[in-house]
Amino acid sequence: MRLMLVEDTEDLARSVLRFLQRAGHAVDHAPDAATAQAARDVAEYACVILDLGLPDGSGLSLLRAWRAAGDKTPVIIATARDQISDRIAGLDAGADDYVVKPYDLNELSARIRAHARRGQGMPEARVQVDKLEVDRAAARVWHHGVEVRLTAREWALFDTLLGARGRLLPKAALQEALYDFDAAIEGNAVEVYISRLRQKLGAGVIETRRGLGYIVP
Repeated sequence: MRLMLVEDTEDLARSVLRFLQRAGHAVDHAPDAATAQAARDVAEYACVILDLGLPDGSGLSLLRAWRAAGDKTPVIIATARDQISDRIAGLDAGADDYVVKPYDLNELSARIRAHARRGQGMPEARVQVDKLEVDRAAARVWHHGVEVRLTAREWALFDTLLGARGRLLPKAALQEALYDFDAAIEGNAVEVYISRLRQKLGAGVIETRRGLGYIVP
């Protein structure tokens, strides 16, 4: 899924980015409020991880502006501020969750997945797709009880299609879910991953609508 990390501490940002990218996510890094706003103006995100103390303003002000504009993207505040009053202010401003530094990256990843599913209107983690049983929380797939191994990028693409189940996703939307702003994108990357998924999961799991995009019915 496509995520945005708003964090001005370079070492922490690098660690979080590396962890989430290894999990197959496309992550855009914004070191300040201005960059975060510019990114939000041009891209859709499954979830935003937001620090409060930014060099050019308050993350809380940024969040309030997004909510006032009708932006419903799930936002997890990740900050060193640990007072109850700070937590209340963050949640009242429209945050979906609040974690205090230093936080566990596995727990953060689980929270991201949970809030992204709720943002898609699909809070349940386990779903049935044709003959497949899928655990979106654990990023695992079984076919007739036998686990099917997917790479991080294959899972990211499949999970994106699951999150929009029943809706057609154009190739450009899938590229956005797989690649951050700095990534070099090969023109046929989506087609390659779709082909690999069909080989592993079955030809009928992902349908192609020629000239339009792909869909998990």
